[in-house]
Amino acid sequence: MPVQLYARDVGAGTPLVLLHAFPLSSAMWLKQREDLAGRFRVVTPDLRGFGGSRLGTDEPSVDLMADDVALLFRRLGLSRAVIGGLSMGGYVAMALCRRHPDLVLGLVLADTKAAADTDAVRLARLRQAETLERDDQVTVLLDEVLPNLVGPTTLQQRALVYGRVRGLVQATPAPAAAWALRAMAARDASFQTLRGLKVPVLVLVGSEDGVTTEDDARAMADVMPNAELMVIPRAGHLCAVEQPDLFNQAVSEFAAALARAAQ
Repeated sequence: MPVQLYARDVGAGTPLVLLHAFPLSSAMWLKQREDLAGRFRVVTPDLRGFGGSRLGTDEPSVDLMADDVALLFRRLGLSRAVIGGLSMGGYVAMALCRRHPDLVLGLVLADTKAAADTDAVRLARLRQAETLERDDQVTVLLDEVLPNLVGPTTLQQRALVYGRVRGLVQATPAPAAAWALRAMAARDASFQTLRGLKVPVLVLVGSEDGVTTEDDARAMADVMPNAELMVIPRAGHLCAVEQPDLFNQAVSEFAAALARAAQ
């Protein structure tokens, strides 16, 4: 059953709904809200269990996370929006395209992939979920997930950015992280959904992303009828946080073009 999501909602114009990465919250979109709200209505929800959103008691499911977002659309009076998803947010965005395609004006997929988890990745997620449930603290995320969230350039040259990301990971509720890990582990591939898309898509990937690579990004772009791929230099898995100016410029140009076409 869908839950009511907490969301930050700023600006006016064509709606831009941004879905956050694991294991962060909508706080990761600070620079996007600051820079893009002058041109767009920027809506950044906390996915269930993260930030200000409650977890609920449902079985873990990325599809259910997409239904939560659809419920948010109805609550905010949004008919269609440009949907952007980074990492886990990308999985939710693709599920939204499959389950609620009428809501999607355009799609931004950043540092994410359409393939299902390999056996090794799925087992690692389930082991991490069990550890979180047992310990009720996020040490396993700090030890195993955090090191892969940013690229070498950020680690070496952007101490404030890395510190902020670490703080967001530390603030993650362990039950929400465990639930989300199980949801991601259970998800199916989304290539069929992407092949059937009738809206323009912008695929972004950090050049230093070792979690979802440029090959993963290209595999998505190649199956879609109307997709553009852009590699963001000197960024790892959180390109929107590590290189916000480049990310925001690309998304702004993409969303503005969609807004003009929709008039």
